[in-house]
Amino acid sequence: MEATKQHMRTRLASGILTLLAVASPIVSAGKPNIIFILTDDLGYGDVGILFQKQREGIQVQTPELDAMAAEGTILNRHYCPAPICAPSRASLITGMHQGHTNVRNMQFDKAIEDNWNFANTLQRVGYHTIHLGKYGLQGWGHTPEKWAGYPTKRGFDYFYGYVRHVDGHQHYPANEWALGDNKSHQGKKQVWENNEEVSAGLDKCYTTDLWTAKAKQLIISETRQNPGRPFLMFLSYDTPHAALQLPTVAYPAGKGVKGGLQWLGEAGKMINTAEGTIDDYRDPHYTGKGLTDLAERFATSITRIDHCVGDLLQTLRDLKIERKTIVVFSSDNGPHRESYLKGKRWSPTVFESAGNFKGSKGSSQEGGLRVPTFAWGPSIIKGGQKSNRPSQFHDWMATFCDYAGVDTPARIDGVSLRPTLSRQGRQRDGVVYVEFNNQQGLYLNGYKGLRLKAIDHSVDFEIYDTIKDEPEAQNLAGSSDEFKRLQQRMKDEVLRLRMPNRHAKKAYDDEFVPGLDLDAGTLRKGVRVQSYQGKWNWVPDFTAMAAKTTSMAEAVTLDPLPAQEDAGLLFSGYLQIPEAGDWTFEGEATGGLIFKIHNKLVIDGDYEYEGAPISGTVRLATGLHPFRLYYRTSSGKPELSFKWQGPNTELEALPATALLAEDSQ
Repeated sequence: MEATKQHMRTRLASGILTLLAVASPIVSAGKPNIIFILTDDLGYGDVGILFQKQREGIQVQTPELDAMAAEGTILNRHYCPAPICAPSRASLITGMHQGHTNVRNMQFDKAIEDNWNFANTLQRVGYHTIHLGKYGLQGWGHTPEKWAGYPTKRGFDYFYGYVRHVDGHQHYPANEWALGDNKSHQGKKQVWENNEEVSAGLDKCYTTDLWTAKAKQLIISETRQNPGRPFLMFLSYDTPHAALQLPTVAYPAGKGVKGGLQWLGEAGKMINTAEGTIDDYRDPHYTGKGLTDLAERFATSITRIDHCVGDLLQTLRDLKIERKTIVVFSSDNGPHRESYLKGKRWSPTVFESAGNFKGSKGSSQEGGLRVPTFAWGPSIIKGGQKSNRPSQFHDWMATFCDYAGVDTPARIDGVSLRPTLSRQGRQRDGVVYVEFNNQQGLYLNGYKGLRLKAIDHSVDFEIYDTIKDEPEAQNLAGSSDEFKRLQQRMKDEVLRLRMPNRHAKKAYDDEFVPGLDLDAGTLRKGVRVQSYQGKWNWVPDFTAMAAKTTSMAEAVTLDPLPAQEDAGLLFSGYLQIPEAGDWTFEGEATGGLIFKIHNKLVIDGDYEYEGAPISGTVRLATGLHPFRLYYRTSSGKPELSFKWQGPNTELEALPATALLAEDSQ
């Protein structure tokens, strides 16, 4: 456990981790059940083991989360992709960072793209997929038939929860709330169970309790009725968001199958806490201590989540499935500064919800981006460890595919975190990239680059060492030749990993993507070709797989293909761009193809691709640009055509003069 002078607060946490560490060895568990718990606006500092236990004064109590984190792996530098909910949730589900996903900035309720995501990939390999709670990625309309991005149209077998973004701003769907600051925060809300609106039967149902009770019911029924079928559950709470509403009554006694929250299933008495008075119960740990009304509400809502998580974990133990289940806990962004109670304002400084970090929700400083994240799973996740390796939401899709035993789709941006979580294999370096309105950030060489007002590409990044300098107090930009070089690399790298989106325009969209500073004389003419064999439901990420053969070719052809079916090729090397300008690449294939330049997804010919010509355009500077072209076969004769077009260049097959590669030996 790493502890430095700048990290004195981690020492107590280290001791707790040592005492509670799981001693059992890591073993293979086949296809594990996966539960991802996402909270709404929970700050890094709101969790006891991460920060609350180290601060003075009245602390927010999270004993269940503390034990879960200590028994599992804490991802100490895990980041949401944008400091607000909709883009964060979109990147989480799709496995695409904010330079590629179709939901960016403040695009609430925009339909998530119809493509591979963490639900339909696992659904394809036998998982029962469940989404509970807040969604907000459905598109326009008023019914599941009209919502283009409805959960059951995006790979979830079952959905129960709030569809619209604003519905998550009220935590009692069947009750009016007189204390709300406007009509959208006062009125009743719709809850959908697949294609049926069911809120009429949810009198006095506090959503934290409601989603948890439903989760327990589904886990119990799945385990008993379909014991051989793994499940993926995305449990998305809408607390402790700014409504700051209170539960009706104290948390029920006990935990697990026979205790805690229970699903009763009767209209008007749907769960066993649907009684008493709405917005009424305050956790006694926070009353009579001189706290404000808002502070009591805020702390109570977090401790309520804590009870719920402990209840869920005990349910897994009672059913004896804890050793074949992974549970991940996180938050969609940093702590909020809002209150939906009339005339009252909230500040995350009350409980130091951002920990030692600067910033909060809406800011790409650490307080807005670094989210409390840990994974738990006896016999699967290594206990008692904390990782400082930067990672981000889009890594979870690749991680889930890895644990499910399937290859990751080549299109996505994430890398599997399994080597870190289970201490198995070598951890690949991932991309940590942030884009939100005029804010932009990334991690490079272990340092964080941050532009809070990227109104032009000439704006410099602030550069921070977020291990030694958690408050981002010392800007290292320009402090030495090393950081001057890093500044330019950061400016180059953000252009190399994202694609512009016409619905979320940025000041740097029209910049030329710089080539690499390489001597072409050290490369040889041609393209590197690696062949693969296997059965895949999508174009897989061949870079994470062992190749059957590796060779050099003069052009992009199918000659190295090892078989007519169940085979694939990865072409890689460098494109010599002769003239700066807009370069269009066009592919056509029987099967599927993915084309990337640097880390930019230029052509996505995979999901529901039917073989028609498909193209993408990139503004490239003169010079050498690394590329990867992925191809997989399908039924029928393998065919692949790949062309380019640019300044003074008509549409043609890639010429041999433009292809360079490192020696394959």
